[in-house]
Formats: sequence, C-alpha cells, structure tokens
Amino acid sequence: MRIIPLKEGNFLVNKNKEFALLSEVDNSLSLKMAIQPFLIITNEDYVMLDGGNGWKEGGKLVVEQLLNQENINRTDITKVLLSHVHKDHVDGLFLDINTNELTFPNAVIYIQKREFDYALTQTGNPSFDLDVLERLKQTANINWMEEDNGNITPAISFEVTGGHTPFHQVFWIKEDGEIIFYGADNLPQRGYLKLHIAYKSDFDGRKAMELRQLWEKQAKEENWKILLYHDMQISVLTL
Repeated sequence: MRIIPLKEGNFLVNKNKEFALLSEVDNSLSLKMAIQPFLIITNEDYVMLDGGNGWKEGGKLVVEQLLNQENINRTDITKVLLSHVHKDHVDGLFLDINTNELTFPNAVIYIQKREFDYALTQTGNPSFDLDVLERLKQTANINWMEEDNGNITPAISFEVTGGHTPFHQVFWIKEDGEIIFYGADNLPQRGYLKLHIAYKSDFDGRKAMELRQLWEKQAKEENWKILLYHDMQISVLTL
C-alpha cells in the first residue's frame, strides 16, 4: 500500500472554529493543529480518509494540488471514508464551499448515518457547517453506514467508537501483511499517546482516552502504521 499525506497546512483555530494559517496570523492562545487528510492506494482502490477543510492556495484546493504533484487526478479517487462530519473533515468534499460540485466526483462517500443525523441537530454549533452537510445529503455518491462495525471491502474495516463525537468511527486498511490505522480525532496527534487525558473538547473524553490506550497496545503488537490527521510534525507513526 502507498500512503500519501495531503497536508493542507498548520492552522490556528479560535473558539468559533474559524481556521487561519499559522504562518499568516499572530501567534495566540488559539488551538494549533494541522489539517491532513490521507490518500491510501491499495491494490483495488484510491481511498481518501476524510476530506479536509477545503483550504485553497491560488484559487485551487491544496489537496488537489498535492494530488497533482503525485500524478493523481481527483477523479481517480474511488472511496472517501469519513470518520465524522466536523467541518474541517468534510468541507473539502466540495470544490467550492458555495457550489455542489464534488471534489471527488467518482468516489463513493461512506458516512455513518447516525453521526450525520446527530450533526443536523447541532444548529449553532460552530464545529459543523450545516449548509455543506445539507448539500452533501443531496448527492448521489453517499453510502449510508448504519452498522457498528464491519467491512467495506475485504481490505477495509471500520468500527463506530464514539469518543470525539457520538458516532465517530475509525478505520483499518489491511493488505499484504501491512496494517494502516486511522483513529481520526480520537487519536489526532502523537502527543495524545504521551498524556493519558480525557479531553473536555470530546463528546466522551474518557472513552476516547481508554480507546487510545487499547490502540497503543495493539499497534505495538501488530506494527500498525497510525495516521495522524492533526499532528503538525508527523504524518505516520509506528510505535
């Protein structure tokens, strides 16, 4: 398998969940994080893990520019797997925030339905872009997921874990003896494994903490490659 990090940048995030490039604003007490979707190339698929926040440079999506540097077209993507639907994970699914044109028009988008339904109730919650979600709901590309766990393909499995959000889900991709794990915002940065903390920003911080401890043990035993969506320094971690 081939792992291609698609880092949109390092950002400051304020309490209203507004993002600004770290390099373009004064340093402050705002939360700092990377936004970094991943493309995984398997024997059968071009798989996007989450969709990014749709950041642009020169009027073009950063993710698309990074794909082009790898001689990959956005139309080559066959699957998009969403961990949850916070706006920094889904806004990049559209070429422009104000249009209905999908960034990955040939991909099936896998969404946990219970997570999506919960998000639609979150009027006024700045973590969600309800306009984007309503437009996403109307697309023909969605595969609505309702199971707690299972396989998308023989190589791709998922589990609804909760934690960061009520129905947050994580993914494993296993092929040719290699295991890739994507814990998304339950395990977004390497530092989350060093400090065993139940974060108040999570829907169920204690559960997310307990899951990280379990995954850390399994990752060491099975030599997982852990993908880190929000880490500003490292993309792929092997313990």
